[in-house]
Amino acid sequence: MKSTGTNNPYQGRLEKMWDWMAQESISLVMFEDTEGRRDQTIRWLCGHPCDALLFLSVDRKTLLVPWDINLAKSYASADTLIPYGDFSRQPLNAVMGAVKALSIPQGAKIEIPPVTPYPQFLNFVGEISDYDILCRERCAVSHAQMLRAIKDADEIKIIKQAAGITNELIDLLEKQVRGGKIKTEADAALLIELEARKRGCDGTGFETIAAGPQRSYCIHAFPSWTGDPFAGQGLSILDFGIKLHGYTTDVTLTFARDPKAQQERMINHVERAYQLAIAMTEDQMPVRQLALAVDMHLGRYKKVMPHALGHGIGLEEHEYPVIKVRDTNELLLEQGMFFSIEPGLYDPLYGGCRLENDVLLTETGPEILTTARIIRL
Repeated sequence: MKSTGTNNPYQGRLEKMWDWMAQESISLVMFEDTEGRRDQTIRWLCGHPCDALLFLSVDRKTLLVPWDINLAKSYASADTLIPYGDFSRQPLNAVMGAVKALSIPQGAKIEIPPVTPYPQFLNFVGEISDYDILCRERCAVSHAQMLRAIKDADEIKIIKQAAGITNELIDLLEKQVRGGKIKTEADAALLIELEARKRGCDGTGFETIAAGPQRSYCIHAFPSWTGDPFAGQGLSILDFGIKLHGYTTDVTLTFARDPKAQQERMINHVERAYQLAIAMTEDQMPVRQLALAVDMHLGRYKKVMPHALGHGIGLEEHEYPVIKVRDTNELLLEQGMFFSIEPGLYDPLYGGCRLENDVLLTETGPEILTTARIIRL
């Protein structure tokens, strides 16, 4: 719904962006959420769900240029709405229109998104020669991504609701697997989609990955699900998330039926790695140090985890911070971050095992919001 006045959840987020613009001496910033150049920052700043340009002026005004004006009137909070069609759906025309509508003075700095193609950037520079056009890596988009890593009270409320629904589905999935109602990967994937929609969700946060014993050896099975058997003898992986008011969860269950000794050892290694990571999670913890501790733990058993330990979650399934061991990763965990912890091991002969839950870091430590688990059948 459209939010205005004192009930506007976007105002605090906008204030942070405007303060940054003032520090950078930038008069106008453009965000773009279009096909091929998606950016959920627009939804974070004004509520509009998709397909639009958003302009912020340093004098604290907003201009939304949506593809669907009717959708924008229902969902968006902005000072001014102008249909994208009024600018022939051309970013260059929209920037020139924003300059006029927001009274941007000549010679001012205008920043466009870093994903802008180079030929298009040259067109901007050539056609808007009276302004200083910026297109750079460290920019408003990257600053917003870092800000989005710390969830505010409005976001946390939605996230907890989404986690609650996710937990309902986890329990339902276990019940139906044990009861023999879920026999195939398709059964599991379609149940999640149907039950999420019944509970008022937008849908799934990403394409569900359901991999039975013959396909669980991949980190992300391809195709993501088929009509193959699920939860038979061995290890099956189910990776899913539900999206509520734009915010997604991301969990992974492993179903183990009559596991062999090698598979049981994989399960034990993953569970211990998960417990270690949760125990170490605290405010100001370097994410590289956390990921490295888990890698070293698994290394003692001559096991290698071929992916990151976790990642931020929010309006997208993968946000800041990325919890991995890359040398350049200097990010710290902070209160208000919402992220996954997901150790996993995979073997071409014995299949895969992953355990993933969603964690909110609070002033008292990690709060595990979801109840994903390794389910022994």
